[in-house]
Amino acid sequence: MKIMSFNLRYDEPYDGINAFSNRIPRVLDTIIKESPDVIGFQEVTDSMRKTMRDILTDYVTVGCGRDGNYHGEAMLIAYKKDLFELIEVKNIWLSETPNIPGTKYGFDHSGCPRMYTSILLKHNDIEKPFRFINTHLDHQGEKARVLEAEQLCSDIDKNEECFILTGDFNATPQAPEIQLITDRLKHRGCVDCTKDLGPTFHAFGKLPQDKHVKIDYIFTDGRCKNAYRVQDIPVNGQYYSDHNAVCAEIEL
Repeated sequence: MKIMSFNLRYDEPYDGINAFSNRIPRVLDTIIKESPDVIGFQEVTDSMRKTMRDILTDYVTVGCGRDGNYHGEAMLIAYKKDLFELIEVKNIWLSETPNIPGTKYGFDHSGCPRMYTSILLKHNDIEKPFRFINTHLDHQGEKARVLEAEQLCSDIDKNEECFILTGDFNATPQAPEIQLITDRLKHRGCVDCTKDLGPTFHAFGKLPQDKHVKIDYIFTDGRCKNAYRVQDIPVNGQYYSDHNAVCAEIEL
């Protein structure tokens, strides 16, 4: 299967030509060209969620907002509707009370709740379902990200199905929260498909090249056959996002 992790950048009018409402054609063109089987999106606001549902006619979209009222940024998942059967959906908050919407860890955590959306999918060509998890870890607190990563690993390990984990982890490959994921799930054969891809965040090209960082990942206990960053050449200063989307071909 071809898997994509894609931070869309929330719709911020001050981004001007790079505001999401202006980038919609480029976002759609990128997805059509890449044609991933399953996509994990981050930073998808309520209005963006509706837009993605409307334009991705070949996909089913799943996920709710992270706030206490189920609005706000979603960890939206999209899967090709002609390839999969949906078995289960879970929206879990990264906190000590994971089933209470809008909750978060304390310590150095930002004011933003963090969560993950998990779906159990069955591909038409195989008998066993697999679990697809999409998340966006905290942008401010390192301790908070470690706790969030620990919760993710614990929840993944409670299930026997093969898994794919996508997301913006707001952490570089050397960070303890990233090392924790592969270490804690080593017995499952967990690998980072994107480990050799280089930087993924460029802030619409505003950051100097040496300040670009890798914070977007695809983990799995399957086999990574290929992985790459999706090229984003600006057109008259417009990018498809402030992150490079990343893709991986995974065999389960």
